[in-house]
Amino acid sequence: MKNLFGLIGFPLGHSFSKGYFTEKFEKIGLSQTHAYEKFELENIEDFPALLQSHAGELKGLNVTIPHKQNVMAYLDEIDPAASKIGAVNTIKFLENGKIKGFNTDYWGFRWTLEKWDAFNEIAPKKALVLGKGGAAKAIIVALEDLGLEVQLVSRTKESDTITYEELTPEVMSEHLFIVNTTPLGMYPKVENCPAIPYELLSGKHLLYDIVYNPLETLFLKKGTEAGVRGVHFGLEMLHGQAEKAWEIWNS
Repeated sequence: MKNLFGLIGFPLGHSFSKGYFTEKFEKIGLSQTHAYEKFELENIEDFPALLQSHAGELKGLNVTIPHKQNVMAYLDEIDPAASKIGAVNTIKFLENGKIKGFNTDYWGFRWTLEKWDAFNEIAPKKALVLGKGGAAKAIIVALEDLGLEVQLVSRTKESDTITYEELTPEVMSEHLFIVNTTPLGMYPKVENCPAIPYELLSGKHLLYDIVYNPLETLFLKKGTEAGVRGVHFGLEMLHGQAEKAWEIWNS
């Protein structure tokens, strides 16, 4: 296969990317010349061996948990936006033989917010971002670019982070937009959810979960039960970032 694309990460049983791009190739008449595969890499140290085994075939890769940050050390170039975010989720193989990293999580997330009516109606000024992984970094930059003040929430307290135990009534009432960037609730562990005080949610709150399998996570279900103004599934963000990756690969 002369035009091979794929996804690296671990584990990859939950991934939608192969099905999405395989269907896309069929729709646009490229199924005979283009293919998309899943490459499970438990250790990023195996990345060079993967490149070598598919030398001349690979045209682009998507990157998911847990390698969005540690893959950067293996790249020849990094797009300025991805460098600012500090994470890469898309890799392009350049004609000169070098490989370059990009971040499309930013574009996928921002695109969904800009066309979400509830978000524009409430126009929240402050947001809570749950988690500190690679996806969180892109989302933080997108939110700040949209003018929101961001507070990170994690199980471990750090200089820029508060813990779930510190989500007081005052903090919850000030931060009307809450984004889950952790894998909590992802299939098959659908019974999990971030430990926010759901009883403090109101009809002014908006919840966004970047987990897309299942479509409605326990985090979103509990928010709906608490009467929040709106919830947003992660699948649409995934579509947006996938299309941005395809644009990068073909530019």
